[in-house]
Formats: sequence, C-alpha cells, structure tokens
Amino acid sequence: MQDGAQKIQSLTVPRSALKTVSKRPSLKKLLRKANAKPLKQVAALPFRVGADGRIEVLLITSRDTGRWIIPKGWPMLGRKAHRAAEREAFEEAGLKGQIAASPVGWYRYEKRLDGGLALPCKVRVYPLRVEVQHERWPERDQRTLRWVAPEEAATLVHEDELQQLLAGFTVGPRARRA
Repeated sequence: MQDGAQKIQSLTVPRSALKTVSKRPSLKKLLRKANAKPLKQVAALPFRVGADGRIEVLLITSRDTGRWIIPKGWPMLGRKAHRAAEREAFEEAGLKGQIAASPVGWYRYEKRLDGGLALPCKVRVYPLRVEVQHERWPERDQRTLRWVAPEEAATLVHEDELQQLLAGFTVGPRARRA
C-alpha cells in the first residue's frame, strides 16, 4: 500500500479523502456497496427516427469532464428503473417520450467522485423514443446536447460496452412508426 493512503473496504483511498468519507455516511455506504458488487444506475438511450428512416441518438456532455455520455443516474425510491431513466432524460436533456420497460442492454464504468475515488457502476440502458425536446430543463446550462447516428455516437463515448451497445442499436418497425 502506498504511503499516505489507508485501505477502506478493499478500496485504496487517499488520506485526504478520508475526512470527506467519514463526514458523509452515504458515501461510506456507497463504498461498502461498491466493494461487494458494482453500484446500479439507470440510463435512457434517447432516439428519434427521421423522415428518411434514419435513427439518431442523443448524447449529452457530463457535467464534470465534458465527455459524451447518455442521460443516466441513480435508481429512485418509489420509481421503476425505466421511469427513473426517463426522469434523468428530462432533467439532463429536457426530453419526453416513450420509454421501454425493458433495458436494451447495460454497460459498466467507474464513477469518479471528488477526492479521486472511483466507484464501479453497472448501468441498465432503456431506449427512449423522443417525442418532445423542451427548450428549458433543469440542467440546461450545464450540458451540451448532440444528435448523431448510433455509429458516430459509438465513436464519441469512452466506455467500451456503451460503444458496442450504440454501434448495434436498432429499433423495430413499431418504434419507427410511432
């Protein structure tokens, strides 16, 4: 173990971060959970079908690093997973539409926290056929949005499994007509 670090629940945490961890019980709980298995998150994969039949997906920038991602967040107490993903799509991108109740896939990534901590997460992804894109939404001033073909989206995101999911994303005939 490196000098100046202390081991917590099998995660190596810088000493400077320990004060933050000890003052935030919810962070301690996340660290314990992340040690046992990846933390669960939910995401919406916003898409639209153009008049020419081509599919586009919406990417947004993350608030911290500005990298391209899809709207995602933590599960919400009292909401089904797909409804929580739908809510994230509105808060992060101003989107409303029809969300599937079953995930189209999942991907893993490491959630970076203040102080350098990284928590392993597994994200279930629910397709969202976008019907309305609002001009105002809660995180409008914190993100950039970009509609692109799924193949291009796959080249813009960093997570390997999300790249694969985007590269293979298609919609059935019913979703094309809706």
